[in-house]
Amino acid sequence: MAVTAVFLLVVARIWLLIEPARLPIAIAWKDAGIGLAIGLAIVALSGLIYWVWPAYRRSADFYLAFVLKPLVLWDIIWLGLLPGMSEELLFRGVMLPSIGLNATGLIVSSLCFGVLHMSSPQQWPYAVWAGCVGLILGGSFLVTGNLLVPIVGHVAANAFSGLFWQIRQRQQEAIRR
Repeated sequence: MAVTAVFLLVVARIWLLIEPARLPIAIAWKDAGIGLAIGLAIVALSGLIYWVWPAYRRSADFYLAFVLKPLVLWDIIWLGLLPGMSEELLFRGVMLPSIGLNATGLIVSSLCFGVLHMSSPQQWPYAVWAGCVGLILGGSFLVTGNLLVPIVGHVAANAFSGLFWQIRQRQQEAIRR
């Protein structure tokens, strides 16, 4: 996870060297609150889709077990921060403005974001969901003009979904004993 985050930050930095841009991040409580609300909405939507779409459930369980199983509870902080910040800086901070702050840029950057989350062809349902999350996060950036909103949303979504997954796994292990 850390290696991927560093790699994405390096890609974003190289991209900025080739095509300089200003990252529009303003620290504002209101925007941080909007980001938190978006992150919680993403977690709620993911939970709903998890229960109604069996292919997504299998895909999410596989992906989350791969990413989260080796982590201890406190690693959830890093799970939120590292990918949340690095992926947002690359996809919404660099790629989206570079392609265009319009529907085309939003769709292309969201598709790329979805593909990043596809570890194998069987993971297509998770990649589709990640692409939809990319649309939500990218849309929040286009509407607010502040990269803080999708960063906070992504960090919150990763941290809360990781925490809920860890709690559910511990409960299931306790039941099996």
